[in-house]
Amino acid sequence: MSSSDNKNHWENVYESKNPDQVSWTQKKPQTSLDFIKSSGLGKDAKIIDIGGGDSNLVDFLLEEGYKNITVLDISAKALEKAQKRLGDAAGKVKWIATDITAFKPTETYDIWHDRAAFHFLTTSEQVSKYVDIAEKHVNNFIIIGTFSQNGPAKCSGLDIQQYDEESLYKKFEKGFTKVKCVTEDHITPFETVQNFVFCSFEKK
Repeated sequence: MSSSDNKNHWENVYESKNPDQVSWTQKKPQTSLDFIKSSGLGKDAKIIDIGGGDSNLVDFLLEEGYKNITVLDISAKALEKAQKRLGDAAGKVKWIATDITAFKPTETYDIWHDRAAFHFLTTSEQVSKYVDIAEKHVNNFIIIGTFSQNGPAKCSGLDIQQYDEESLYKKFEKGFTKVKCVTEDHITPFETVQNFVFCSFEKK
């Protein structure tokens, strides 16, 4: 799928569906919040949420006093929904609408968080672009959650790449060391179960 087809796919998803109609919605992204807190970095840490869409993570981070938050997503519509939900608080966040593999960061980040974007990269070229950007622009930690090998093989009609702890770490081991990995079951809004593997990696 070309980058423009990919963008059109996600714009259509966010245009046509509410949060309770997509499988990835979480009322409170507890695992992500726990990993971010366990980094030990303060409230001034620069955090970027990759493929954040209209996720609620940004709401909870703001609530907990984090001051430097960026949300990146391929879908401008998804970011618009999140901004609308946050109201005035949206002004405290940087919003970037781009395909992650085409992202050209103008700053570095202390924490790079990605729940359920990385597994949509199914070619080695896409993966290496992603890893290269992260290696160059992350100062401290990457926190990444993908479908596990017990998870779905598709999402939103698209093929995904499943991972386990070892195969996920292999992608990042050149620039990072593994801190911790967990697996968790995500219960979707339609009461189905999706198994995720979540890992945190620290910059070497």
